[in-house]
Amino acid sequence: MRTDSKLSRMLHVLLHMARQHKTFTSDEIAQMLSTNPVVVRRTMSGLRKAGFVHSEKGAGGGWQLTGDLEKITLWDIYQAVGEPTIFAIGNERENPECLVERVVNAALDQAIQDAQHILTRQLKSTTLAALALEFDHLYELHEHQNRHTQH
Repeated sequence: MRTDSKLSRMLHVLLHMARQHKTFTSDEIAQMLSTNPVVVRRTMSGLRKAGFVHSEKGAGGGWQLTGDLEKITLWDIYQAVGEPTIFAIGNERENPECLVERVVNAALDQAIQDAQHILTRQLKSTTLAALALEFDHLYELHEHQNRHTQH
């Protein structure tokens, strides 16, 4: 089963935009994500509608981050990219006649609901600014280690 990586991919793009403070073309983003520009434009359009990015057509155009990293949560991005399915687990039938299947369905439904609440809470409490800060710390650590290995 393939996983839906839209959220991860768009968070990746947005953090690059935040770090580099420049306009990215659909071609550049497509190359970054190993996909094609049509897929990029389709996915980025949800971010544009939500007000997180702006796009300009033509020469010198492209995509720019316009939202405030402190205010944009991972939940906001999740919604803007079309709310990809969180879990692939599901019940075979909604209203089974078999009593065993009813018990199994109830157990799975509760577990999935609990897991979705935990994930939703985490996505709502994490901002792009928090991810950018975590990147900064990792980058500094990486640079520090590189300086010591070169000496």
